[in-house]
Amino acid sequence: MRHPWQKGLRALAGAALASAFLLSGCDKPRQAPQAEVRPVKTEVVHYQPVDSLARLVGEVRPHVESDIGFQVGGRLLTREVQLGEVVRRGQVLATLDPRDVQNQLHVSEANLAAARATLLQAAAEDRRQGTLFRSGWVSQAARDVARQAHQSAEASVAAARAQLRLARDQLNYATLRAPEDGAITALGADVGQVLAAGQMAVRLARLDQRDAVFSVAESAIATVRPGQTVEVSLLDAPEVHLAAAVSEISPVADATTRTYTVKAALPEGTESMRYGMSVIGRFPGDDRRAVALPGVALAQSEGRPAVWVFDPAQQSVALHPVTLLRVEAARVLIAGGLDEGARVVVAGVQTLRPGQKVRLMESAAP
Repeated sequence: MRHPWQKGLRALAGAALASAFLLSGCDKPRQAPQAEVRPVKTEVVHYQPVDSLARLVGEVRPHVESDIGFQVGGRLLTREVQLGEVVRRGQVLATLDPRDVQNQLHVSEANLAAARATLLQAAAEDRRQGTLFRSGWVSQAARDVARQAHQSAEASVAAARAQLRLARDQLNYATLRAPEDGAITALGADVGQVLAAGQMAVRLARLDQRDAVFSVAESAIATVRPGQTVEVSLLDAPEVHLAAAVSEISPVADATTRTYTVKAALPEGTESMRYGMSVIGRFPGDDRRAVALPGVALAQSEGRPAVWVFDPAQQSVALHPVTLLRVEAARVLIAGGLDEGARVVVAGVQTLRPGQKVRLMESAAP
């Protein structure tokens, strides 16, 4: 015998089952999620001759530039030249206060006079002792003492003469003269300043030899050779141009910029290229051909360099291994692995996967 509450429970369960069946019949079938289409930017592959250094901006500098200073110390009395002034060989550049060296000269002259007086006395004594020795009135020892005193006096005179020449030279050193024709490119002292011997008073640059100086990156320094011809032109006046030859390549990179200094000797008669002017150097190109792409386009595939190539038929991308020629600061040069005319993704490569559907950003632009 069934209780009434059992019948009610069975009826409630049946109603719930019927409701669930009806609700399930009302649901619509879910649609499969569509593949995400990512926007990308591409560039067309075009192989070109490699211009190893392209255009480098440099500066005109003197080939020989020297710091000129006094050979003696003292207080700077006069400075006869100004910054940028052209001077000739032997021209007075600056002078020191000569009082100290003049006093030293007077002391040397007095020492020489005293040494000469001593020499006269020693020479007379030597002759007298010689006469007495030959007459048998003095011993050999007394004769030797007089001779040694004479020789010592002669040495003292020679030393005093050398000291006098040195004092005269130091007096001459108090006047600083240009060792050769040139231009004053820097001043190192003002009137009244006390200078040490050798301290730079002026900087002199020769006028007959000029260099175009460039900073070459580590990736391209291997292509630069001594004697290589460089076309140099003024940055603000491109019509002024000439051919220069690489004369010097720094063996050590700069500690800050990590670049190498390359000097190209300018030919004579280049007065229009003044010191400090900015110039452009065009180095000869390489025989190889390569594709230049932005550095962000480079990826990896199984540890090898690769790029994402767009497939216009499938509207998707695939990863293609490539052969790198050189990696520079803002671009990479690819020597092989890409077909001419192919499209390479250069923006949006971080989130791509093989077979990814993409949309070209350039095609959507108005």
